[in-house]
Amino acid sequence: MRALLAVISLLMAGCSTSRPPIPEQPNAPTSEGIVAAVGKQWDTADQKVAASVSIARENADRPDIVRSETSVALSFLPPPEPGELEIARARAAKADQKDYAQATAFGKNLLASIDKNWAKVEADNKEALRVSQLKDARIAELTKAVEQAKKDMASQMWTMAAVGTAVIGALAMAFAGPKIGISLLASAAAIGAFPFIVESEYFSYIVGTAMALAAGLGLWYLWDKVKDANNKPDEQPPPQV
Repeated sequence: MRALLAVISLLMAGCSTSRPPIPEQPNAPTSEGIVAAVGKQWDTADQKVAASVSIARENADRPDIVRSETSVALSFLPPPEPGELEIARARAAKADQKDYAQATAFGKNLLASIDKNWAKVEADNKEALRVSQLKDARIAELTKAVEQAKKDMASQMWTMAAVGTAVIGALAMAFAGPKIGISLLASAAAIGAFPFIVESEYFSYIVGTAMALAAGLGLWYLWDKVKDANNKPDEQPPPQV
C-alpha cells in the first residue's frame, strides 16, 4: 500500500511540474444557461420600458397615451421606494432644468456601471466554465494515471512471482528432475504472461485454451501414474525355509 501511495505521489508531482497550474476559478456559476437566460430577460424588460417611455414622450400632448404607456413601463419595474418618490416629487415641483440634467447624468452613469458589471459577470461565467472543464479534465487524467500505476504495480508483482518460480524451477531441474522442473518453468511463464493475457481482447479464447491444456496435462499425469503403477514389479514373498 505504501508503495502504491509513493507511485501516486510521484505521478501527481510529475503532473504538477510538467503542466501549468489551473487558474483560480471565478466566483460565478459554471452554467452559461443561467447567466444567458437572466441577461436575455433583463434586456427584454429594459427594451420594453424604453419603448413605452419613448412613445409617452412622443405623445406628450395626449395625457391618456402618456398614462397608458407609462403604466406599461411601470409594469416591468419594481415599486419605487418612498424616499425616491419624494425626491422625484420635489424635483417636479421645483421644475429646475439643472436638477433634471443632474438626474439624467446620474442615470446614464449608473446604467454604464450596470452594463460594465454585467459584462464582467458574463466574462466570469465563461471563465468559470472553462476552469471547471480544466479541473474535470485534470481529475480524469489523474484518475487514469492512478489506474495505470495500479496496473503497472500488479504487473511488476506478477513478473517478480514469475522470476521466483522460474528460479525454483531451475533448481528443481537440477535436483528433483525434469518433470517437476519443467512444470515449474511452465508455471513461471504462465505467471509472467498473466497480466498481459487478462487485458487481451482474446482473453476468453486464451482461458479456454489454457483450461484445455491443463485438462490434457492432468490426464497425461494420471495416465503416467497408472503406467508407472502397472510397470512396477510385483513383490515376491520371501522363500520358505
